[in-house]
Amino acid sequence: MRLKVDTKNDALYLRLDESAVVESEEVRPGIILDYNAEDQVVGIEILGIRKRIPEQMLKRLEFETL
Repeated sequence: MRLKVDTKNDALYLRLDESAVVESEEVRPGIILDYNAEDQVVGIEILGIRKRIPEQMLKRLEFETL
């Protein structure tokens, strides 16, 4: 799993696995899901991230496994 914050394009991308993306769907304004050939979600892109999350929060990443 990879998380990428693209400050230049004001986007956050969460890649769940490395399978090829065959289709993308914008499910809400600025929220795009990427699907593989088995119709599984393999990536989530959030556009306009600065409007959704305070910039200071983008500099700090918390990861929790339960």
